[in-house]
Amino acid sequence: LPLGARWRPWPGPSIFGPGGAAGSSVALLRSLLSAPRRLEQRLGVRAMPRPRGRRMNEEKAKDSILSAPRGPVKVDKSGSVLVAIHAKPGAKANAITDMSEEAVGVAIAAPPSDGEANTELIAYLAKVLQLKKSELVLYKGSRSREKVVKIQTLLSPEEVHKRLKIAAVTN
Repeated sequence: LPLGARWRPWPGPSIFGPGGAAGSSVALLRSLLSAPRRLEQRLGVRAMPRPRGRRMNEEKAKDSILSAPRGPVKVDKSGSVLVAIHAKPGAKANAITDMSEEAVGVAIAAPPSDGEANTELIAYLAKVLQLKKSELVLYKGSRSREKVVKIQTLLSPEEVHKRLKIAAVTN
């Protein structure tokens, strides 16, 4: 209790104003506690310290978005490299046909039945990227033409993109 204040039972005048702690004063208190800025204005003090360096964090976020690899080669949360593939099974020979912003077009010389095209795709990509077949995993799209291949080795997205681009030019 503040100095000089008397204890009063709950149903009566109190620090919340007339009518005690019930009614509109409870609603006012709830609204003040739910909105710290309003509480700051009412009390004339800061309820919570404001975060410092907010602009700097926003700039870092923008830089990371701008520096993120663009195109079909991405990095997932775990740090693995993902390559978006548009498979074209039933071709005469394995080849990288095109590289767009969405996916790498890969012609596969295997029929799209019983996973033969997927196996051939992994073998061809391993050859192009100069990796072992065990370091590539078909991450998504086992029954679709739109696939995502995950590279489970320490290879940068830039290096993957460079190797795919070289293979696309030589075909």
